[in-house]
Amino acid sequence: MIYRSSDDSSYILHERAQQYYGEGVGLLSIKSFYGGRALYNVGRGQYALAETSYLILNHGQRYAITVEAETPVESFCLFFAAGLAEEVCRSLITPTERLLAEPDRQTISPLTFFERTYAHDNMLSPLLFQLRQTLAHQQHYERGWLTEQLHLVMQRLLQVHYQVYQEVETLPAVRAATREELYRRLYLVKEYAAAAFDQPITLNDMANVAGLSPNHLLRMFKQLFHQTPYQYLTTQRLNQAQQLLSQTDRSVTDICFSVGFESLGAFSWLFRRRVGLAPSEYRRQNK
Repeated sequence: MIYRSSDDSSYILHERAQQYYGEGVGLLSIKSFYGGRALYNVGRGQYALAETSYLILNHGQRYAITVEAETPVESFCLFFAAGLAEEVCRSLITPTERLLAEPDRQTISPLTFFERTYAHDNMLSPLLFQLRQTLAHQQHYERGWLTEQLHLVMQRLLQVHYQVYQEVETLPAVRAATREELYRRLYLVKEYAAAAFDQPITLNDMANVAGLSPNHLLRMFKQLFHQTPYQYLTTQRLNQAQQLLSQTDRSVTDICFSVGFESLGAFSWLFRRRVGLAPSEYRRQNK
């Protein structure tokens, strides 16, 4: 289902699919999925998207999306007309006197958002959830109302963007452009590890994704995310193992190797250290 705004340029795509592959070049967009996982390939980046996060892609970005699931996965994606982000940004940062004197003058440079997944938050996500729920329960909607909702979402998205820049400023580089590029590269590694956690990933693999030396990646990754790449990768694997233990009947050994561990002993030790229970005990308590 496609829901269009009053000017037809911005819209929302709300669909369900069990198997899907597509390629495209889209508008600035917010992608969210429910009841399953979608994989995006965007340039050098790989992004795994599930219920816990949303993905931002910039205007004109090429991407490929894959959905492979046992049950239909729900997608809820917002697409913003070219120039809308700049228009809303100008209205937020320009003095009222100038807005009154020059209501249509565009003085904001084109905005580029950081392309990454964002954990659902208390700022943008409530609007996203509310909009999804409202449209799902309405047979008819007013285009003018949807236009207003998309403007409100854009205001929140700009707030998220501002918070990201505060995070970028924590990186040790003199030039702002260098900090931004380093931030993007570190997130490429983080997204890659989250998308391919079940593969035998090494530090050198992650360094190659970032275009950094292994030691530089190790230092900067820990500074930004407060854990090493290996610790982050292990967390992704253990999170998936917990989900499989509680939701499936697959054997502990099968789960161990399917989430990327190479040793059942190492998996059991790490699992107990993190969760406080052996995998089989965790299953009995959470099945």
